[in-house]
Amino acid sequence: MLLNSGMPSRSPSIVWPVVHHERRALLQDLEPLPATQWHTPSLCAGWDIHDVLAHVIDSAKTTRLTFIRRMIASRMDFDRDNAVGVGLEKTADPSQTLNGLRAVLSRTSTPPASLATRLVEAFVHGEDIRRPLGIRRDYPAEHVATALNYQVRTSTKMGGGKEIAEGWSLVATDTPFHHGTGPAVEGTAIALLLAVSGRPIGRDEVSGPGAPVFLQRLVNP
Repeated sequence: MLLNSGMPSRSPSIVWPVVHHERRALLQDLEPLPATQWHTPSLCAGWDIHDVLAHVIDSAKTTRLTFIRRMIASRMDFDRDNAVGVGLEKTADPSQTLNGLRAVLSRTSTPPASLATRLVEAFVHGEDIRRPLGIRRDYPAEHVATALNYQVRTSTKMGGGKEIAEGWSLVATDTPFHHGTGPAVEGTAIALLLAVSGRPIGRDEVSGPGAPVFLQRLVNP
């Protein structure tokens, strides 16, 4: 069940300006970052924020053809391919890696997937980096809901969060979004997006009858 008649389109003319804006915002947030903070663990298990930045750059460069070639080379192992991409884009000097981000700010490359995945990448990885650093950003809730709508319908095997969302009534408090049936879990679109994407969220970020068990299952799936 989805109640979100006002959800923005996934058309390129809408998605790409949002993605480009998020890339520029991330660059602005990271430019003044002290060298000592680049090794801060991100929300992605096993990656620090420098690793996530390298992944963001690699993802922005990925085309349909290079995606297919690399997946064949990695024997269809997404984690292996992601590690390769980080290795390609991460430099010894984070300031040089930031130059890599500058070079892809306006790119419109994409793997063979829904354009909504570009929004997922921008919002989730933005928080993967910002939250551990204590940087706050107000994301456009209506576009976060587009990313969330994609995630709750996509298997975790394909990078989504369908299985995490199953059994819950997820309700966004900052934009018209309602998915699923079951005990209600209410929170901002970005908090729900992070949760179904397998990221930890704070206990104060969701409420409703289903919130306590939902949070517990995020920690102990």
